[in-house]
Amino acid sequence: MNETKGFCMKRLARNTAKSLVICLYRIMNGILPVKDNRIVFSSSLGKSYSGNPKALYKRLVSDGLDSKYECIWFYESTPYDIEGKHIQVRYRGLKYLFYMATAKIWIFDARQPEFLRKKSRVVYIQTWHGTPLKKLGLDIDNMFMAGETGIEAYHESFRRNSSTWDYLISQNPFSTQVFRRAFDFKGKMLETGYPRNDILFEFNTEEHIADLKRSLGLPADKKIMLYAPTWRDDEGAGIGSYHYSNALDIDMMKDAFEDEAVLIIKYHYLVKDDINWSDYKDFVYIFDQSVDIAGLYLVSDMLITDYSSVMFDYSLLKKPMYFYCYDLEHYKNVLRGFYFDFENSSPGPLSVTTEELIEDIRAERSKDYEEAYRDFCQMYDPWDDGNASHKVLSEVLDNA
Repeated sequence: MNETKGFCMKRLARNTAKSLVICLYRIMNGILPVKDNRIVFSSSLGKSYSGNPKALYKRLVSDGLDSKYECIWFYESTPYDIEGKHIQVRYRGLKYLFYMATAKIWIFDARQPEFLRKKSRVVYIQTWHGTPLKKLGLDIDNMFMAGETGIEAYHESFRRNSSTWDYLISQNPFSTQVFRRAFDFKGKMLETGYPRNDILFEFNTEEHIADLKRSLGLPADKKIMLYAPTWRDDEGAGIGSYHYSNALDIDMMKDAFEDEAVLIIKYHYLVKDDINWSDYKDFVYIFDQSVDIAGLYLVSDMLITDYSSVMFDYSLLKKPMYFYCYDLEHYKNVLRGFYFDFENSSPGPLSVTTEELIEDIRAERSKDYEEAYRDFCQMYDPWDDGNASHKVLSEVLDNA
């Protein structure tokens, strides 16, 4: 009885705090004027300094525009190491509400809280965070996501959210088609490729990669395997967070490769598990959300993933890709569904057990997929050329 009462009191306190936040924001949004040179940025809902928003900000800084524009970055728990002139404030704090109510330009890579009300003078650039294999938005038929109440409510929430976007960045013609339908997007599509991939053109040099390995504490004399799986909708760990799907047998991977390689495990930003990897010291390397995955693309010699959109960005480097799809049928037929025939068009071998994955890597079976890899790149990489950030900023800042 006391436990139930305590739970109810905590829930009431959370709801009261949420209502207060919304009330304060509505007051600010109603009386405070928009400041024309103020830009707010957020990556992964404040969980990281990365991705397309980071790339756009870095381009703005390199062009000397951080002196012209007041740039505000939101962080979830700890401020980030960010270059240039900027202000950092805690996500969903009081200052966050103030800057959201007064910024002229919003630059985000994910849906924002529904209580936000965008004024007509505000320009919202939704950069999004990847070319989709798995179904998105209004195309999702089944609802397993943590914190969502049902498929109709989810669809309506998505429509309301996307209706506030003025611009949406697309990586390829395929994404343009999917985004228009799945997001019910009616604004302007920026068909530029992804700003976050500019670094893969600018810094893909032996010297820079060697420096990056040293800064990350990675060995220079071993191959680097990057394992970057996506999250599973039905493995929720609370509202908006998920468990790490630890199906890969790390002991088996270590036995097979520890003499010649190391394994970077990069969680999706929605994964909240705190796993102790100390038993795999000098083989497994974990980097939190403060480390941009683009740098891990550059230092790695191969990618191991599943259904994650990292495959589209990584293909720009023309390095081997392997797909560990232990739950392929469940993911494809129950959780999400795919937009294309992944099994017959993947740019690398698919395996459903760790043994198969090890065998594929050992036999270098990625070489058997050279034609499929070329077709994949032609389909999904036509616009990425190292200048996406410049193209996006030129379009938006000139018309804001």
